[in-house]
Formats: sequence, C-alpha cells, structure tokens
Amino acid sequence: MKTEAVIIGGGPVGLMLASELALAGVKTCVIERLKETVPYSKALVLHPRTLELLAMRGILERFLAEGTKLSAGHFSMLDARLDFSVLDSKQNYSLLLPQADTERLLEEYAAGLGAEIVRGTEVLAVTQHENGVQTVLQDGSGIRTIDSIYAVGADGAGSIVRKQAGIAFPGTDATMTGTLGDAALKNPPESAFFSVCGQQGAAVIVPLPDGLYRVIIVSPHLPQKRKDEPVTENELKKELRRICGTDFGLSDPVWMSRFGNAQRQADRYRSGRILVAGDAAHIHFPAGGQGLNAGLQDAVNLGWKLASQIKDEAPPHLLDSYHEERHRAGEDILRNTEVQTRLIDFTDSGLALRDTVSALLAFPESNRYIAGKISALDVHYEPDPDMPPHVLNGKRLPDMELILQDGRAVRLYDFLRKGAFVLLSLRESIPADFDTGRVAAVRAFLSETRADWQNVHTVLIRPDGHVAWAADVLKTDAEEVVLAGMKRWGLKS
Repeated sequence: MKTEAVIIGGGPVGLMLASELALAGVKTCVIERLKETVPYSKALVLHPRTLELLAMRGILERFLAEGTKLSAGHFSMLDARLDFSVLDSKQNYSLLLPQADTERLLEEYAAGLGAEIVRGTEVLAVTQHENGVQTVLQDGSGIRTIDSIYAVGADGAGSIVRKQAGIAFPGTDATMTGTLGDAALKNPPESAFFSVCGQQGAAVIVPLPDGLYRVIIVSPHLPQKRKDEPVTENELKKELRRICGTDFGLSDPVWMSRFGNAQRQADRYRSGRILVAGDAAHIHFPAGGQGLNAGLQDAVNLGWKLASQIKDEAPPHLLDSYHEERHRAGEDILRNTEVQTRLIDFTDSGLALRDTVSALLAFPESNRYIAGKISALDVHYEPDPDMPPHVLNGKRLPDMELILQDGRAVRLYDFLRKGAFVLLSLRESIPADFDTGRVAAVRAFLSETRADWQNVHTVLIRPDGHVAWAADVLKTDAEEVVLAGMKRWGLKS
C-alpha cells in the first residue's frame, strides 16, 4: 500500500493534521490503534487561538454548536480569573467541549476532505530511507506495510514513532500526582467553575454534558501514586470532604484517572522524513488546559509546510521551520505550566504567594499578559531573517474586517478557508499572475485603524494566519520587496 503521508495516531492532533494535508490535496492515511474513539475526555477546553484556527478553515460553527462558551480562564486555580473577553480576537473566549466530541468532529471533517482513517491497526515499526518511509502495521488480517513520502507521529507521550526515529525526549519525571473523576453530584456547587485551594489541598469542579461533573483533586495528604494505579470513588469523596467540607453527593463515576507533572520535550520535532506533534513532542502538567490546544496548533503549523514539501513547492527552509517555531512555543508552555505547578503549594508561605499572584492578576496589564499565554494568542514566530524587518513579521493576525474595492465588508479568515496564502495589498492592485491556487490575492483596506498597520503596502499571510512578511509603503522599493518575498516563500519563480 502506498500513500503520500502517514500519520500514526488518530486522536485530535493526528486528525487535525490529516485535515490540513487533505485540504492541500495530499493523499493521507491515519493509522489508529483503537477501534473506536474513547468516550472519556482528558481535555475539556478549546482555547481562543485554537478556535481562531477552526474559524480560518470555516468549521468553527460545528464546534460552537456542541460546546459552551467561557469568557474566563484560570492560572494555577487562583481565585483571580483570566479575562479572555479583552483579548484582540473575534474568538475571545474558550469553549468547554469534551475531547471525545472534538475528536469526533475532526474525524468527520478529515474524512470529508478525503483522508483515509484506518482504525484497529497497530504500528510495529517505522523506518525511513532516502526516498520515503516504510511503516509496518498489524491488524486483524495480519502484518502488512505501507510506504509513504513522510510520516508523522501523533501517537502520544510513549510515541513509537519518536523512539524509532531516534528522537530524544529529555525532561523530568512526575514529582506529584492528582486525581480526577467524571461523576454525578447530587448537590453540585453553584459556580460553573468551582475551585478551592487551602492547606488541605486543591479541588476544581466543572460541569460536563449529560449531567456529569469533572472533579479534579490535588492533595498533600495522599502518598504519590503511579498514574496507572486505579482511583476509587471513596478516595474522591474523602478528599472532597477534607478540602471542601462536603463531597457534593458524588456518586456513579463513569471514569476516574490520575495525572502527573512529568515534563518532557522532544529535542527535535523532525528527523529526516519523520516528524512528531502533540504529546509525542511535548508533555507537561495539565495546567490551564493547554496540552490539546498546543497539539492542534502544532498540526496547523506543520500541515501546510509538509504539504508544500510533498508537492515539491516548498522553499528549502520551510519544513525545518516547523521545529524552530513549535519547539519554542512548546518551551513557553512547559515554563508556564511549571510555574503553575510551583504555585500549587499548600504551606502557609505557598498560600501567601498564591494570594499575592492572585492580587497581581487584578491589574488589567498583568491579567492580559497571562491570558495571552494561556490562550496562545501571544505566540509570535521569529521574523524571516531574509526579509526586510517589519513590526508585523511573524505575528498572528485576528479575524480583521476588510473593505474591498467595491465597498463590500469581508473577514480576513474567509480567505484562509482553503489553506492558501493570502497576499493582501492595501495600496495598489496585485498583478493577476500572483493570484493562484496557492495564493489568494486581495486588494482591500482595514475597516479600523491598527497601529501596526500604518504605512503597510502589502502583507503575505501564511495559511496558519501568521504574517510571513510585510512591505512598508515608505520604502521606495516596496514593489521589489513584494516580488522578492513571493520568491523567498516559493510562490513565484
């Protein structure tokens, strides 16, 4: 069997990547060990940057129809909540949506674009050679192989792909474990996001669909246990009574698990024709609900780059920039989750520190700074060193309103639905030969004033919504910069 790209791992990250590749016309096959999607959800929240990416592809409404919008987030379960509503985004909110539903919606999207999804099949070996990758599979009919040009491991923290590619996964083992359970509560807290942290421990309770609640507990009184050691209903109830003074009438848990603060990151996200994404590339304490979101953002960063490489349309630097950009973003997440872990301190001094940081988050500037981290709206990739400097280079763009030459108002993200570049000119018409299947050429101006956009002549927007480069109208060679920029990014010969 042959295909162009093989993705090992059919969770949300693998399915998002499959969608991006299929959207670009790449023949893609997803291999998943499980026969069916697991109904239990480790992750519950899609953050603003992820929602922007879904909006770019025109599928956000599918997710909004099944989730619940939340205008606030949290940092280490502090009393002061993060205000997402002030962020510069049309998607200035999070979406409470169980991972199982996210996975189902992404699988429907990927399959609709033509990606092949093979379930109930285990990957035994992944070997690369000069011209491609061979993946050895085992299913109910026996052992077989699939040949591809590239392979991507989206197969979790224990990734067989990462291991067989010889990619190191340095970091630290867990020093603390927490428990969680999805259960019924006879007397649930009134708050939609209930949290408490004191000398007895910390607890968080959030509502789920079907009348269930997610209960999360971190306790200093319990001995640290292995993640695979079963959680009991009595354990959850005992700790809730200790921390909150009540067990809220907890009963009938449908899923219980443990989690830890192990922290690791692949030292490289690419080894030749093999790449890794999501938990195969980075793991950390699940603080702030960033793990799934980071993985989906990995997938969108990689998808258009890998598609360009497979179709022999990529400039030499492009595929390597996946590691450069997403490894740095992963490092930032590991740092902020480690800070959150250290703030989960039940000593007197630790609780005083929590009160201090919570008080600091009452200041709008501090709150905005941390909200930008958790939402991932502050991710700014390094500018292209071979292009003239500009304040916009590398920035992510919100879904701005544009006014076309005929007076119509349109949204920027509407032009990103096909996964193509957008060449946006604010000063003059764009040559007809710049408007191709890979580039949407748009002549428009912004409906609102933005400081970073003063004197912009033309901007090239990447398929993931970041600015590849911007040309300044004050430069006498602005037209030359545009032409050079198109060549630099492989869009013009």
